[in-house]
This record gives sequence, C-alpha cells and structure tokens, in this order.
Amino acid sequence: MQPEDDVAVRLRAGDEDALAEAYRRWGTLVHSLAVRSLGDHHDAQDVTQQVFVSAWQGRHTLRPEAGSVAGWLVGITRHRIADAHERRAGQRRRVEMAGAQPEAPDPTHEASVVDHVVVADALRALGEPRSTIIRLSVMEGHTHQEVSRRLGLPLGTVKSHARRGLLALREQLREVHDAAS
Repeated sequence: MQPEDDVAVRLRAGDEDALAEAYRRWGTLVHSLAVRSLGDHHDAQDVTQQVFVSAWQGRHTLRPEAGSVAGWLVGITRHRIADAHERRAGQRRRVEMAGAQPEAPDPTHEASVVDHVVVADALRALGEPRSTIIRLSVMEGHTHQEVSRRLGLPLGTVKSHARRGLLALREQLREVHDAAS
C-alpha cells in the first residue's frame, strides 16, 4: 500500500491507479456512511460511485497539506448524500403532485470512470499472462488464435488462461459488488 500522501499527490496529478487505491482504501467507509444516512444499499451504491466520480473530476481541489484523503472523501460523501436526499424529496413531491411512480435514475457517463478503475484493478490482480489474454480477447475482441500468435503461446494455453482468468475475474468482481452491497 502507498502512503496516504503519495496517493493524494498522484490522485491530484490525474493518476487513475491512485483513484483505484483510494477506492480500495476508503470505498467501504464511503459506502457505510451512505448506507447509514440513506438506509438503502442501492442508493448507497449510487452515492459511493458518485463520490469517486466527483473525486476524480474534482481532484484538483485535493490539498494533501490541508488534510487527509479520507477526510476529503468524507466531505464529498456528505455532499452526495445531501444531493440524494434532495432527489428523494423532489421525487416524492412529483409523485404526490402527479400521482405517479418515481422514475428510475438515469446512469451517468462519468460513472464509467469508477467501473473502469474497478475492472482494471481486478485485471491487474489476475497477473500475467492472464490479464493480457483477457484484455486482448475480451476487451479488444481478438480471437484466441490471434492472441496465441501475438503472445507466442500455444493455443491451448491461451484458451486455458482465458477460461480460468474469466472465472477468477468474475469472482473478484462479485466480491467487489458484494462488499459494496
């Protein structure tokens, strides 16, 4: 694990790995605060994602000399929780006025930054050559034959690593999802 000051400096500089490290270290804290305030795991997951998207977008406001990354994230969390409460109140008012059911929130484009970080971290944890094989075959769309030629590995080895890597990746992502729930 990197020292907190190093994570702060790297995050402020735009290092996605630092965002991943911040998520690993403080994602559970952020989610716990959101669950406690909102009382709903799904809303808390949304808030957690919004917090890290906001952290990424507002990384230039992070001042390592002024306080901890955790404190900065808690501040962002409080704002996102307040936003969630305001959205809920607005939805309730609209429902009362219209007599309709609340609309499902639209997913935001910025949320993909957090998803990208989580998947990239899970891929890194697979190690080589599995992470490269998964990236080439699944994410870039190459056939196993093409991956085999490109990496100079036997076709059977590529297929074996791809299958085992996907199973391991699925399990890692399930653990992340369960931890956030």
